Amino acid sequence: MPQPVPSPDAPRHGGPRPDTPVRGSARPGPYVAAGVLVAIGIVLPLVVPIYARHDPELAGMPFFYWYQLLWVFIDAGLLFVAYTLMRKEDRRRRDVVRAQGSGPGGHPPRHAAATDAAGDATEDGGAR
Repeated sequence: MPQPVPSPDAPRHGGPRPDTPVRGSARPGPYVAAGVLVAIGIVLPLVVPIYARHDPELAGMPFFYWYQLLWVFIDAGLLFVAYTLMRKEDRRRRDVVRAQGSGPGGHPPRHAAATDAAGDATEDGGAR
């Protein structure tokens, strides 16, 4: 007989309850900046009239080809900056929740079931 599938809202063993926030409120600035960076990396290479020509050549390669190749590296840089912005904002949002729920000395409160790095309950109460 198949096992019932738990509801996505059901609390995981040792994890946060569904009504417990895991992130603070979001600021729109980093999301807008990351979106603009990603949009630049997508839209500008699609504007073909910018690079639909032969000159100037670079090491014997027509402009049409080296311009597109250049965008591979530019896009990698833009995506790295967008990822860094998102990672920094996510950490800030998590720190807000951690600071709100911290116990004495700035440490999170101890719960009945200790959890490991993945958020799963440990059998030994968190001792490693």
